[in-house]
This record gives sequence, structure tokens and C-alpha cells, in this order.
Amino acid sequence: VQLQASGGGLVQAGASLRLSCAPSTRTFSSHIMGWFRQVPGKERDFVAAIRWGTGRTYYADSVKGRFTISRDSAGNTMDLQMNSLKPDDTANYICARANGYSTHWRDYNVWGQGTLVTVSS
Repeated sequence: VQLQASGGGLVQAGASLRLSCAPSTRTFSSHIMGWFRQVPGKERDFVAAIRWGTGRTYYADSVKGRFTISRDSAGNTMDLQMNSLKPDDTANYICARANGYSTHWRDYNVWGQGTLVTVSS
């Protein structure tokens, strides 16, 4: 299984970006698809997740109210709409898949390569 992430870029504080993640194989209703972010020298931090079957969403406190995770109706892609971006949001954003809900990266067993988001002040 491969996860292809896209949509990163360089933006100013306050701007918006939309990231997408496309699995190469079918994602089942029991799967959790999530976004993590990582800066050099630090662990991957949980950003948001979505339960594929029900669409239930989960967010880190730091992004709640600004980011929205979603999946398309056909179940082909997962998106992360990021609004009101801050310099602290600068990181490599990586999509991942888990068999059950978790906010810890060790519980995710399929990873994409990430897409870089840079927010300037």
C-alpha cells in the first residue's frame, strides 16, 4: 500500500492550504486515516484523523477550529483543509493509516512520504 500526499507549499501566515492523500489500494471502513506533522529533530505529532467508514473526525487541540479533515464520497482520497495558518504549523505533513483510532504515530502501520508546508510570518 502506498499513500501519496500532495498540496504543500509556502504561504504567509493567515493563508490556507489543502492537502490531499491518495491510497494506492482500497481503504476499508474499519481503517483510520490520519495526518501527522514532523519538524527536524522532533517526533511526529498527531494532527487529525478520520474513521473511514463513519467519517468521524478527530483533531489535535492545536489545530481544532482551523483544520478540517475529510474524505471524498467515493472513498478515494483524504483531504486536510488548513485555514488561518501560523508559522508554528510549518512542518512536513505525512498521511498514514491505522487499524484503529490512535493519536500516536507508532500505531499507524502505513505511511506516505509527506508534503512540506512552510508558513512565513
